[in-house]
Amino acid sequence: MTQEQDIKNAVEVMKKGGVILYPTDTVWGIGCDATNAEAVAKVYAIKHRDDSKALICLVDSEGRLQRYVRDVPNVAWDIFELATKPTTIILDGAVNLAPNLIASDGSIAMRITQEPFSKELCYRFQKPIVSTSANISGEPAAQNYCDISEELLQAVDYVCFSRRQEHKPHTPSSIIKLTAKGEVTIIRK
Repeated sequence: MTQEQDIKNAVEVMKKGGVILYPTDTVWGIGCDATNAEAVAKVYAIKHRDDSKALICLVDSEGRLQRYVRDVPNVAWDIFELATKPTTIILDGAVNLAPNLIASDGSIAMRITQEPFSKELCYRFQKPIVSTSANISGEPAAQNYCDISEELLQAVDYVCFSRRQEHKPHTPSSIIKLTAKGEVTIIRK
């Protein structure tokens, strides 16, 4: 299967409210339409995760990120530009997203992916995609396709074919919380 067909299949599944497993700029992820509350609820159920714990969203560009965060502080753009590894920023003022994805304080964790597959997937989908590690809550994240449990493979609606053969170390993103006032807190290095 070509990468183009793989992306097309994944987009179709997400448009129908389905959940996918896909390679990202970090570890393999469980994804869905970040604007669809039912799809987001499925992700929480699949991970056996408390829905009070927020999930990360991936976008393909700065422009897309600005459609889902009311006011992005200038320092966020500096952090994205200067980061030497994939970096997720928790930003205040989430809008136009599934309510069960937004933290109780109104914030959302967003990452602009530069990795070719996930960037193209986000671009073709035209909305943010949930990107939470492909594992049951509390278990190690799936660095590669071969690390994904059978339970997860059976629980989702589509498993991407791209990068399945890959066997190399991947780590989760750095996470930085940034308030509207510009206060910075490092959550995960």
